[in-house]
Amino acid sequence: MLVAGIMSGTSVDGIDVALVEIQGEGFQQSVRPRVFHSIPYEPAVREAIFSVTNTEAHVGRLSQVHFLLGRVYGQAVRDACRQSGIALAELELIGSHGQTVYHQPVASETGGQPVASTLQIGEPALIAESTGAPVVADFRPADMAAGGEGAPLVPYVDYLLLRDRSRGRVALNIGGIANVTAIPPGGEPEQVIAFDTGPGNMIMDALAQHLSQGRSKFDRDGRLAAEGNVDRGLLDRLSRDRYFEQPPPKSTGRETFGEAFLEPFLDASLPPADAMATANAFTAKTITRALERFVAPKMRVDEVIASGGGIRNPELARRLRDALDPARLRTSAELGIDSDAKEAIAFAILAYESFHGRPANLPSATGARHPCVLGKVCRPPVRGL
Repeated sequence: MLVAGIMSGTSVDGIDVALVEIQGEGFQQSVRPRVFHSIPYEPAVREAIFSVTNTEAHVGRLSQVHFLLGRVYGQAVRDACRQSGIALAELELIGSHGQTVYHQPVASETGGQPVASTLQIGEPALIAESTGAPVVADFRPADMAAGGEGAPLVPYVDYLLLRDRSRGRVALNIGGIANVTAIPPGGEPEQVIAFDTGPGNMIMDALAQHLSQGRSKFDRDGRLAAEGNVDRGLLDRLSRDRYFEQPPPKSTGRETFGEAFLEPFLDASLPPADAMATANAFTAKTITRALERFVAPKMRVDEVIASGGGIRNPELARRLRDALDPARLRTSAELGIDSDAKEAIAFAILAYESFHGRPANLPSATGARHPCVLGKVCRPPVRGL
């Protein structure tokens, strides 16, 4: 079955589309990536997304951006097929993660009741209309309905693709938020430990945009961070955030580590290079401390297999490599999985399982009471009627 996975992460830098051949079922399925296509968001689209990623967004604006992204996602799939020479009619299924604009896994009182919620936008009906393929979207709510956090969901795919009989492996994804999936040697799915460690690129990217007055979206190749010195006092204060003390299962997002978390860097009035070096060290420290505290006591870690945009930052990779020793830091590309494409591939796989009525969450990772069939299916138009 030829399946497209669409991913747009918390960095809000663009759309990733992976076309994947999938056969079989569950953890015995075979997965063969065929195409990866990535396009940056147009500035106006990116601005529109940021305009609704706060709690004061107008509901009308939210609705408009929801439909805008459905249109943009559909076009991205069409472009991926055209550029790779694959006929759109060959596409049998699409999985769309959507753009997370709000994620609150811990319940708060709403209408007199405790409510946890999450919201990913990008109307799937528009994707189905544009491509003629069924679309599975809105993956997280089913897990939350069963008492889970709705995240992380990729551990199902990490276990499928990266488990090993003799080596303890940790899959590390560094997007806007960083998350880990820890798989013991020869471990069963229920032994998997997975959670968001905290910020990945999010704070570094926000700092780069602020320092450059919008001219740079990120610290290219970690150059600015490499020139600076870490402010140890600020690093220690940031590391005391209560999220880092919370045991898994746990997940987070822009609500915790977004623009508000940039303020301590600005208040400290550091030289630009020192501010970036501290942000870089903060991401590395929160990842490695999370592994030391919540993973190492439960399993041996032989390899950390990294993916996502953050692994292309040499200064961040250096800090991680030094702190993780003797565990070996590798990239998923070394195992045949494109580091940039991995999450888009993951949502193709999750859609494939959901479309066939099979659970694809790992309750040990999300905290759900039971396995769940994820997502909602949007059927394409029936032609010829």
